[in-house]
Formats: sequence, structure tokens, C-alpha cells
Amino acid sequence: MKLIVFDLDGTLVDSQHVIVSTVRAAFEHFGLPQPAADAIRRIVGLRLVEGLARLAPALAPDEVVALAEAYRTTFQARRVASDLTETLFPGVLAMLEALRDAGFRLGIATGKSRRGLLSVLERHALADFFVTLQTADLPPGKPHPAMLLRALDEAGVAPAEAAMIGDTTFDIAMARAAGALPIGVAWGYHPPHELTAAGAVHLVSSSAELPPLMASLTGTWPLPAGTAGP
Repeated sequence: MKLIVFDLDGTLVDSQHVIVSTVRAAFEHFGLPQPAADAIRRIVGLRLVEGLARLAPALAPDEVVALAEAYRTTFQARRVASDLTETLFPGVLAMLEALRDAGFRLGIATGKSRRGLLSVLERHALADFFVTLQTADLPPGKPHPAMLLRALDEAGVAPAEAAMIGDTTFDIAMARAAGALPIGVAWGYHPPHELTAAGAVHLVSSSAELPPLMASLTGTWPLPAGTAGP
């Protein structure tokens, strides 16, 4: 195991309040009924146009594109106004530091745009952790394996040497399609039982559980002095 690829929203970053309110603002802009918060959370991870199409299946394709543009405009205005609350989930920074220090290469595969991803990484000083960044700018998006396969190629790693960590069934399906190890997190936007049903091989309940799990899979985790190895 050499490469660990993370989803962003719902896995590393808690952005649900921003996403829900911005989607609702876009729908309000066009006089459309506002979707329920749970319905919005369920499309997080998909490419924006695809996710919005699921929320508004009666709209024509060009209307969905216009809705997506309204979302982007509102989101960017909120970013300029510093009205964003995309916070790291508890323990994420310590988890990334531990995995990096153990010698793992790290990456991201997200339904966000590259501009949106880079903004989040800059805000939380995370950019230096990752050797590959895959975004929705280049289709197809999740759950198609293309995004993860590009990450593997950039890192020079075989699928069997990689794990995909995510909070949605889209992440799990993408990992399985690419041949990487699918690991679910229990704190995100799809319930844990759905991740397991989708094929997650492991499920972690907190960020602190992930480094020991990876250690148990690889034997590369640095053990305390005097502790016997596996």
C-alpha cells in the first residue's frame, strides 16, 4: 500500500452547510422549489451539473447548466465575502501528518472544481500533503473510475497499492471500479450501512482510526520503541 486518495467534502472537510445553502440560493434564483437538505447532501461528490440534474429531474439540460452557473456565482461571491464555513473534520490534520510521516503518498479525488479545491487547500494550509489532485473539471466524474485512475497514473502506483477513502457510495463504487481498496468514513453524507452495502471493505468512525488501520494493512506504520511488529 503506497497511495491513499481522499475524497474532500464530507471526508476531510465539513462543507455541508455551505453546499446546502448555496444550492438552495441557486434554486431560489430561478423560482424553483428548494430541495431538502438531505437530498442535497446525497448528491455531494458528483459533478455539479449531474448532481443538480438529480435534484431537478424535470429541468432541460440547458436549464440545469444555468442552475449550475448560478450556484458557482453565488459560491464565488460568498468566498470573496469570506462567508464560507468549510471546516476540517476533527483530527484530520493530525491524521494527514501521521500518514505522510509514515511514508504514504496522499492524493485527493473530489467532485469540486480545481479552483474550489485549491481554495480549500490554501485556506487550511493542506496543499503540501498531496502528490495528486483530481477534480470534476475533467469528466467523467464519480462513480466512474477515471478520476482515480488518473491519480494512480500520476503517482506511479498500481491499483492494488492504493486505497480510496470517502464518505459516499460514489467514492466506494469508484474505488471498486478502479481496483483500489475502498474504505468508508462514518462521519460524512451517506450513512455507514450504505457504504458497506456498496462494497466498503473497511469503515472508520474517526480520523484517528485510519493510520492504525493502514498500518495493519501494510506493516509500514512506525511502532513505538520496544513494541513488537506484526
